Amino acid sequence: MIEFFKSQKDMKRQRYQEVYMRSNWRKQMMISPLALTLSATNVAPVFASAAPDGKTSAADIAQTMGTTAQWNRWEKEWETLKNDWTQISLSPGSNATELNFAWYTPKQTNDDHSNANVPKLIIGEGHNMKNAEVYEAEQTAVKDEQDNNGKTYNSNKVTATGLKENKTYYYSYDNGNGYTKPAEYTTKSTNNFSFAFVGDPQIGSSNELKGKDTKEFYDAQSNAVKSDAFNWSSTLNAALEKTDDQLSFVVSAGDQIQTTKKKLPNKDASKSEIEYTGYLSPEALKSLPVATTVGNHDADNANYTYHFNRTNASELGSNKVVGGDYYFKYGNALFIMLNTQDTNVAEHKQFIEQTVAANKDCKWRIVTLHQDIYGSAEHSNEPEITNLRYQLTPIFEQNDIDAVLTGHDHAYSRSKMLLGGTKANDYTDDEFDAELEKDMDAGENPTTKTVAPGNIKNDSTDEKDQKYLAYLKSIMDEKAIETVKKQGSSVINPEGVLYMTAGSSSGSKYYDLVPRQQTYIAHRWQEDVPTYSVVDVTENSLTINTYRTDNDEKIDETFSITKSKGDTTSLNAEIKASESIVKQKDAYTTESYRVFEQALTGAKEVAADKKATKDEVENALKVLTNAKAGLEKKATTKPATVKKPTAEKKVVVAKASAKLKAGKKKVTVKIKKASVSGYQIKYASNKNFKKAKTRNTRKTIYTIKSLRSKKKCYVKVRAYKVVKGKKICGSYSKVLKVTVK
Repeated sequence: MIEFFKSQKDMKRQRYQEVYMRSNWRKQMMISPLALTLSATNVAPVFASAAPDGKTSAADIAQTMGTTAQWNRWEKEWETLKNDWTQISLSPGSNATELNFAWYTPKQTNDDHSNANVPKLIIGEGHNMKNAEVYEAEQTAVKDEQDNNGKTYNSNKVTATGLKENKTYYYSYDNGNGYTKPAEYTTKSTNNFSFAFVGDPQIGSSNELKGKDTKEFYDAQSNAVKSDAFNWSSTLNAALEKTDDQLSFVVSAGDQIQTTKKKLPNKDASKSEIEYTGYLSPEALKSLPVATTVGNHDADNANYTYHFNRTNASELGSNKVVGGDYYFKYGNALFIMLNTQDTNVAEHKQFIEQTVAANKDCKWRIVTLHQDIYGSAEHSNEPEITNLRYQLTPIFEQNDIDAVLTGHDHAYSRSKMLLGGTKANDYTDDEFDAELEKDMDAGENPTTKTVAPGNIKNDSTDEKDQKYLAYLKSIMDEKAIETVKKQGSSVINPEGVLYMTAGSSSGSKYYDLVPRQQTYIAHRWQEDVPTYSVVDVTENSLTINTYRTDNDEKIDETFSITKSKGDTTSLNAEIKASESIVKQKDAYTTESYRVFEQALTGAKEVAADKKATKDEVENALKVLTNAKAGLEKKATTKPATVKKPTAEKKVVVAKASAKLKAGKKKVTVKIKKASVSGYQIKYASNKNFKKAKTRNTRKTIYTIKSLRSKKKCYVKVRAYKVVKGKKICGSYSKVLKVTVK
């Protein structure tokens, strides 16, 4: 085994090139604030000056982390390892009881496809591997691939089943040269668990000689992979150390490697295999599954499918090269991995809906895709990215997705809780490029957000100024920001979605943040340092902490989403006790039973709602209890002996009628005047009147305020009379609806 990779505990597209280079030139002309800080405190430099090519040197990170000796060993060992295509990958299984494996073996010259030629994987609980399970691999020929020695390969895949929680297993696999030394894998708990979230390892991206079919290019590629793999391993080791080796798995937001088939000299896909070797080489990955996402650098090379054994893989969302969407469950969380290199959003929608419907028991729903649809670096405002944003976000919201994890931009950002949003302007790529160039020329991170720099004012009448201002405002998406209840750094029972974009996990490439932080961004960070996030999942919370790899300092505050689920035990008991009354409905007055029936229906809805809060549960119980106590029995005496009804019981309240008029964040209700004491107005954002609000008024014109723009408002009205201090209500009008302006 390679000594370094043991745990420490034992370009963008061509059209942005000029803008990107100019931005980096400006960086080099300025003294880094980080460098100044370190000089003042006499601390060894930590990436004090970014490289002109926007990458992190492995020698630099080794010096900072005190792993120079490991780097020196790795430099030598890489020369042997780089030609080994047989590194194994671990991926999450369908659930925590399964684990997926994939690896290459050389094809035999006289391969007759007999069972004797099919590699096997052995896994058991003990180091001696007694009573181990033996799995025969499912083989697929790796098409049109051969190494420098002319060898061709098969891809082998195995799914190990029946794994138990908190158990240590050992596995060994036949790599074509016999069985490997047993590697250790320990299962974790599923009640409370942690996973790492990383972005764009993109092994090989630090190679500056793009696309040259020369020895010089391939030597540079090898050196780049060597450096990037070292940094990638450093990030994984840092995450493991941060969590005391308690990570259940890693989620990668895509771009595992750099060299796509389209970018390869002579279209030779085999030239990416050295990058996969580097990606899979960290010792940490022998015991740590990775749920990979398809990025643009993975998408047109079928080698991705050979190296990773994805569970529950679907043809929906497939770009016909690397397969489609897939999902897995772990504990109470559902992970949905989208291949958005396929632009058929209808298929992604179908896959999400089917997956959610089949896994209703999962409390947390997390989606991962490559493009940073709510990011904050140079890709984030591109038309193709924002177009994808407004296609996908309604789907996420309709399916109660909690968090969306993305990459692509090689810079960290975390959004506010977002719900809705409006596409303000359409831009062609050329139009966008022109405005982006103005934006980049404005300087690095000015304090203004929606106000243009220099002499461009908001009240400018100049057409070009106004166009630029419109561009600035269009990318902010202020209407998407949800007002949430907060408790410290935690948001409580949000309806919206959190969007996170991971920075580079290897330092192979970085992009600059856009000059103006978008309104929808809560926090962002870019100091040209590899980063990773640790996500802790419990029954009621999802907590995120993000760190820089080199010194493990946090780059953002701790952020949590909390789902405060109320205890429904008492409510369910009261519901059950109330069911007998339903059978005796004829024994009660119409009005009192109607109130009871509404309370019972509402109680059932709250009890069935997985997101119901403690307050909602307690209120539903109170309403049902009061309604039950308020039931009135019908009179049972003979009519001849019954006393003359009181005036109160003779009161008849006419059915009310009304009209609605929509205004800006308000709705005006005009009620037809009647001889009554007043009116009750009930309104909600849904036709079932879930979480409806009620207002009383004596006026025939009433304005409902503080409504959400572009949302439906449902209203019904009834009149009431007050007789001897008692309010007697008539029946509700028909349900009216209007769209708020």
